[in-house]
Amino acid sequence: MIDQINSLLPQTQCGKCGYRGCLPYAEAIAAGKADINRCPPGGEEGIQALADLLGVLPKPLDSACGEHKPRAVATIIEEDCIGCAKCLAACPVDAIIGAAKQMHTVIASECTGCELCIAPCPVDCIEMREIPAESPVLAKRLKPLRAELARSRYELRGLRLAREEAEKAARAREKKAALLLKMQATAKP
Repeated sequence: MIDQINSLLPQTQCGKCGYRGCLPYAEAIAAGKADINRCPPGGEEGIQALADLLGVLPKPLDSACGEHKPRAVATIIEEDCIGCAKCLAACPVDAIIGAAKQMHTVIASECTGCELCIAPCPVDCIEMREIPAESPVLAKRLKPLRAELARSRYELRGLRLAREEAEKAARAREKKAALLLKMQATAKP
């Protein structure tokens, strides 16, 4: 059931529902701990799909979670970017590229529109730009493909972060072991 619920969510990973991503929200819905009307990016269409799946009546979007907006992507005003890299860490799908003290840019086709990169930017050089609406037929075909791509990028980011953390811990252990060996060598008469 969790996978079925998660497949109906837009995979923006925005946290507006009060959970750290779409999967935790799906788990909460399945466990009866969250209502189906907490996903602003999914809007009424998403609420209706969840209601149909779960056999419950749809409800209006919970306004405490935000409002449904047209699809938009983050855009970095490049001449204002100072290269702080805070947006890189905030993006849940690694849709921003750049390096410290270098200009950053958003890969628009990968951006889920979660808006999580806006708040950490110290120079307010990130803005959301609405994407022109597609035909309803095209939008219906692309929606699940976009969601699957976003879910995949989110999961790959999680794996990358876990790998980086494990590598960092291994380096710390190696450094500590080398220091202990050095201390033992200098302690011998």
